[in-house]
Amino acid sequence: MTVTILDGGMGRELERSGAPFRQPEWSALALIESPAHVGQAHAAFARNGAEFITTNSYAVVPFHIGRERFDAEGLRLADLAGRLARQTADEFGVRVAGSLPPVLGSYRPDLFNPDEARPILEVLIEGLSPYADVWLAETQSSLAEVALVRELLHDDPRPLWLSFTLDDHDANAVQSGAARPVLRSGEPVVEAARQALALGAAALLFNCSQPEVMEAAVREARAALGDATIGIGVYANAFASEADDAAANETLHGIRADLTPPLYLGWAKRWVDAGASMVGGCCGISPEHIGELARALK
Repeated sequence: MTVTILDGGMGRELERSGAPFRQPEWSALALIESPAHVGQAHAAFARNGAEFITTNSYAVVPFHIGRERFDAEGLRLADLAGRLARQTADEFGVRVAGSLPPVLGSYRPDLFNPDEARPILEVLIEGLSPYADVWLAETQSSLAEVALVRELLHDDPRPLWLSFTLDDHDANAVQSGAARPVLRSGEPVVEAARQALALGAAALLFNCSQPEVMEAAVREARAALGDATIGIGVYANAFASEADDAAANETLHGIRADLTPPLYLGWAKRWVDAGASMVGGCCGISPEHIGELARALK
């Protein structure tokens, strides 16, 4: 099997590099105050073997930068995020994934409202469109969120990747088989696979959850997809489980000491054995982690 190597977590790489980084702006702060740091982070992942660079547009939403700033600068910032990713991709000969986040709050399917999400997503799509090779709807907590993304992309011919975040509050139970893997909405992984088929997605991924829940999700997705030619991917985070009522990136969380690059590679090998053909990292996964994946899996 050919394994595609994705990039890692932008926010923590920016923090590590000394870029402006604080709440509530999160990774968008560097885009606003020091775009050069964003380009450096992209280059670090590409230099270490990432074949896709994800645009730093995840936090370009009112939840992070405020409604007033988003209304005034959202389109410009989305365009800038796309251009910075494109510049790195062209330099290293890799491709760009246009990041479309859960615009009303990560990990919070209860906050999703299509009427409120629609105009925010429209701005991001317009700003990123000149630069994206694929569309990546990532950290999606529910089927309704990805259905709206597909609707707003209309007949855009570029591949659509759907990436869901999984409920990991009891990751050990999922890993042991005592519990089934589900989205943070509670919807089962098999329904996410069916949704990916129905929406014509090119790939179904799982991200921004603990590594322990990923293998079971890959196995269920692979079984549900059958012979369908849809890629399956994983990019886990290095955080401890979030509280059930917390939004991702609401506070700064510590990084797990047990997820060194070699140990993260061990998890990735299990995902590939289970059927994943795309592997990378989310929050807290560094260029060094991606280099470890690239050396071993390519």
